[in-house]
Amino acid sequence: MRYELTDLRLFLAIAEARNLSAGASSLHITASSASYRLKNLEQAIGTQLFLRTARGMDLTPAGETLARHVRGLLLGVERMHDEVGRYSAGLKGQIRLLANSSSLNGFIIPAVSGFLIGNPNVNIDLDERASKVIPAAIAAGEADIGILAGAVEADGVEVVRYATDVLILVLPTGHPLCREKVIRFAAALDFDFVSMDRTSSNYLFLQEVAQRAGKHPNVRIHAHSFDAVLTLVSEGVGIALVPQSVAIEALRAKRVAQVRLNEPWALRELNLILQAGQQLPSYTAALVQFLLNDPRVCETRESIHSGFPASLDT
Repeated sequence: MRYELTDLRLFLAIAEARNLSAGASSLHITASSASYRLKNLEQAIGTQLFLRTARGMDLTPAGETLARHVRGLLLGVERMHDEVGRYSAGLKGQIRLLANSSSLNGFIIPAVSGFLIGNPNVNIDLDERASKVIPAAIAAGEADIGILAGAVEADGVEVVRYATDVLILVLPTGHPLCREKVIRFAAALDFDFVSMDRTSSNYLFLQEVAQRAGKHPNVRIHAHSFDAVLTLVSEGVGIALVPQSVAIEALRAKRVAQVRLNEPWALRELNLILQAGQQLPSYTAALVQFLLNDPRVCETRESIHSGFPASLDT
């Protein structure tokens, strides 16, 4: 059998989007052309690859098998281009990175500009995901690098300790909780909250720990970014549960106050994961090393036992 790489890329794009039009659009192909190509691919293979449902397009068992092989095939093609490209100057490629909100906003985004400036021919596709879904996505080859909070218990991935962060409560200056240095989280649930949007991993975690305490957080407003959350807190709208890494500048400027949490989950280890057994393209390996060697990240790994980076206490 002979297959066109364009058809295989289209098949995978449709599978990941679960929608023919969206998959076609991502490859700049018309929906009618995509439908024709997909029909030809199914005829060449001799079986149906998708089930059309009200929710979208779901892979058949044959489609699941093909998707697994296509991911490996396209990764091999990328690696081939990478190895040949080493004979020309500079790194070239596209890197897919999944991260939870705290690592994305607290460490990755502040640092990654340096990598992109130094490697103008490398692009990075950043996507926020909840920590618990990232390992499966990396194991399946849906992304190249994953960074998440907490222990990783999943097959098919390699784990490297990335950074350490602390979840704190940020408060308006003069808030009643400012009199406390450390509290249990349940005590904070008597007050109004500000949080990230409803689909963010930050809000989903807030809901989870509140439910463990037998309460429900009263979120007065959902904001689109941590900067917006901190601004709303500083204006007195409510308090917020945020990673210390995203609040350092606001705390140093005394725009907000903080209280530490006497909770085992407040100290969070962030891990970087890769698909097991895969040889990384040079540009992906370069980004991994850049992220791990970022001075701010290294500092948190060295201060894991202190709970808070020393720089905030100076």
